[in-house]
Amino acid sequence: MMASLGPSVHAADGSLVRFQRISTQFVAALGPPGASSGNGARSWGLWPLDPGPRGVRLSSFEQFEKAGGVAPARWTFDHTDWWLEEHGLIMEQPRFPIPPGKYLVTGDREVKTVLTIHSADRDGNRRWELDDHATLYDVTHLACRSARYTPTTSESLCSPANVQKTAFPVTPGGAMPPVEGCKKQDYAVLFVIAVAVEDEGR
Repeated sequence: MMASLGPSVHAADGSLVRFQRISTQFVAALGPPGASSGNGARSWGLWPLDPGPRGVRLSSFEQFEKAGGVAPARWTFDHTDWWLEEHGLIMEQPRFPIPPGKYLVTGDREVKTVLTIHSADRDGNRRWELDDHATLYDVTHLACRSARYTPTTSESLCSPANVQKTAFPVTPGGAMPPVEGCKKQDYAVLFVIAVAVEDEGR
């Protein structure tokens, strides 16, 4: 829910952008840690709600399956595309792709800056860029780890039942554990603390 009017920030093009503070949202981002821009925003997702408290413990996976893969928080598990966080909780998928717009982001460390997600071009590419020469690493919340797991082949058994529970908790900034039968993609997690006023309908 939108809160009071937040800061005004000069964007990279020199324009003054007003932001509206929001309850924290969470971006699942892909890109080199040292990059300040890139073309891969169509592979970025957004969790409007903190997925951690809405997650399911690995130790509860059997009961989770018996419940039809429906979590207590009412999201549905996808056996072909599932997510884990740093404590070994199975998370709901973020919403793909992240909507275009301007977001005030932080890694809850030193840097707060504007993330711009551009609309898709005619080839379907979607650019992203950070202001103030900030890098993706600068706005990554290192303690939040997240990874996406998909089957290595159409016949692979890629299941949370195969996760080594001793791999958790994952060290801040560390890689999430591999899982037998799965391809793994680690994602950086960014906190969104405000959105540009013109995007307030999102």
